[in-house]
Amino acid sequence: MSEQEKGNPDGVTAGGDRFHARPDISYGQYLGLDRLLSAQHPLSPEHDELLFIIIHQASELWMMLCVHELKAAREQIRKDELGPAFKMISRVAQVQRQMIQSWDVLTTMTPADYARIRPHLGQSSGFQSWQYRLLEFMLGNKNASMIEVHRADPPAYAALAAALAEPSLYDESLRLLARRGFSLPDECLERDFSRPYQPHPEVEAAWRAVYRDTGRHWDLYELAEKLVDLETRFQQWRFSHMKTVERIIGYRSGTGGTSGVKYLVKALDIGFFPELLSLRTSL
Repeated sequence: MSEQEKGNPDGVTAGGDRFHARPDISYGQYLGLDRLLSAQHPLSPEHDELLFIIIHQASELWMMLCVHELKAAREQIRKDELGPAFKMISRVAQVQRQMIQSWDVLTTMTPADYARIRPHLGQSSGFQSWQYRLLEFMLGNKNASMIEVHRADPPAYAALAAALAEPSLYDESLRLLARRGFSLPDECLERDFSRPYQPHPEVEAAWRAVYRDTGRHWDLYELAEKLVDLETRFQQWRFSHMKTVERIIGYRSGTGGTSGVKYLVKALDIGFFPELLSLRTSL
């Protein structure tokens, strides 16, 4: 129970709204702390393994929130209600700041520390994070082959298959541009959404028109900048991940069969909202 509720037995807030106190639920129960704090199961006697586990578990929780916010933002864009979408996208960008900083914590693990833990990880790898893949699909990096690693996990596989076939956040933004009267090719609006988006000069021209008349198209301009913020943070997260791996294991292969740093470097070349960056050259 909050301090406000303890001092207010009538259950009325300062604003006059009535709330329903729950004296039967504690802080720990509400947060499920018994399960949350017992979900760490180190497989080695090494001191640093708990750090390794918690960093990755916390990242999965943050990604869960990102998925929640981006799904809702996409729906708000679909309904042409951009105000709430801006808040949701901005929140994701701030979450990504936290995720970037988590790599700084992990870098306190030295190569020797990790070498003692690595034999106990088996084939487990961040490459197998279905939530990370879901985020990439929602942002537009569609790759059907990437869901096969999750076939043994039916709920994860189903979520990824659905996200693969759905319009991305950028797809819905382009549909919004079309509804606002901008001329966009049908091949960009109605297409096989399971395939990667291909940049188009007419789309760049539409966004350029928005940027050249921000007074008339302010909310579309703000949407574009929110998307750029989102991509920038995501790329910073990728870069920090790559540099952390480079610092700890060098250029050895990663667990789970990936090429380690080489795989992460390659990912840095993959963007989500291409015309929002390319148009800047011609403004």
